[in-house]
Amino acid sequence: MEYLLDSTQYILSGCTVTLKLFFITLFVSMPVGFACAMGKTSRWWALRGLMEVYTSVVRGTPLLLQIFFVYYGLPILFPELRMERFNAAVFTFILNYGAYFTEIFRGGIQSIDRGQYEASQVLGMSYMQTMRRIVLPQTIKRVLPPVANEAITLVKDTALVVVLGIGDILRNSKEIVARDFTISPFIIAAIIYLLMNYMVVLFFKRLEKRHAVYE
Repeated sequence: MEYLLDSTQYILSGCTVTLKLFFITLFVSMPVGFACAMGKTSRWWALRGLMEVYTSVVRGTPLLLQIFFVYYGLPILFPELRMERFNAAVFTFILNYGAYFTEIFRGGIQSIDRGQYEASQVLGMSYMQTMRRIVLPQTIKRVLPPVANEAITLVKDTALVVVLGIGDILRNSKEIVARDFTISPFIIAAIIYLLMNYMVVLFFKRLEKRHAVYE
């Protein structure tokens, strides 16, 4: 019992890195995704093309490869862009999840009936007023389920930083496994990830209920 408690305590010490990466990525990549979604739905073809290239390249390549490229590849091409391991992970995750949120928000915005835009113009609303008062409230409700799915995936993807030698939950559990030749640390890590995802699910369920149109 004491061994399990000590192992759990050490594995939990990696939660700091995992949670920092999760929250920074989530709260930065969502505004990035929204801004890029606005660019992807704009009338400027050059901006739309640039956003299309960004989302296609990022969504079409593995996140693990992107981590390697940012941490190992970029300094070779541009030595001044060398970053600390955690900063490289944060940058890569924001870049990756920003692309996915771009498509989620784009789909939400374009799902709004065109007639609502025309009706707002008849009422004398500007484009920004239309977005703020009519489009965005409906978009938020429609994108919550896919955003929740991405948040759950993000919790699990944080384990990929183990390849950079960052002391997260998975790294700490691997150290105990290698030292003691037992799988119990992996079970403990799995339970921690499950609990974290359970909290994420509860949070987004509450958000969905709050934004529900019908009770």
